[in-house]
Amino acid sequence: MLATEKDFSGGHDAPLPYSYTGDGQMIEFKTSDGQAGHAFEIKSAKPSNKYLFVIHEWWGLNDYIKKEAAMYAQEMPGVNILALDLYDGQVATTPEEAGKLMQGVKTERATAIIKGAQQYAGAKAQFASVGWCFGGGWSLQSALLGGKQTVGCVMYYGMPEKDVAKLKSLNSDVLGLFAEQDKWINPTVVKQFEKDMAAAPTCLPTFLAGWRCCWSRAMPKPCKPWVAPGRWPLR
Repeated sequence: MLATEKDFSGGHDAPLPYSYTGDGQMIEFKTSDGQAGHAFEIKSAKPSNKYLFVIHEWWGLNDYIKKEAAMYAQEMPGVNILALDLYDGQVATTPEEAGKLMQGVKTERATAIIKGAQQYAGAKAQFASVGWCFGGGWSLQSALLGGKQTVGCVMYYGMPEKDVAKLKSLNSDVLGLFAEQDKWINPTVVKQFEKDMAAAPTCLPTFLAGWRCCWSRAMPKPCKPWVAPGRWPLR
């Protein structure tokens, strides 16, 4: 697993201290495993059945992700923003902690949280998702879990789904943004993903930048533009 590789862990600088003080609040919802799921929610300016699920990278649902959620809320006032917590309240501040948390995630639990959030949104809701690294892979899984309610998916350097049968069930296009210098989800992996997605009824446009994390608006000097809100099908 990526979380156990020293090169992977050492390639991530710890996030600088930051405290988010804007709009939004933590919410709780039921999950199918009998537990509770949590997310940071910013409601749309007017009642809406459109939802964007924001899925954190390996650090967890920290204040940088809440800030990212707030940016999307400002850019898309007609969309409810839910930043999901797949770590059940835990947040890492060092690469070592992040690796342990990411490694400890159980597929069944993460799936239950995503499904719980989708049920919280409602049967008439439209879903789109976006995530980075760990969250990029889960953004794609969220799109798969959303079925016919899914209308969009963006994955930043996330691990692709390798099961072609699952990819064939996608209801929306997927925008994949990856890094040419990525040692793990490298161009070879991306090309295989493109090949697998060719069997799906949807589209997979992909873009390659030089290195990981360069799209993140939490970075001091991001080198690539993030996905413009006008491209979201929810808007």
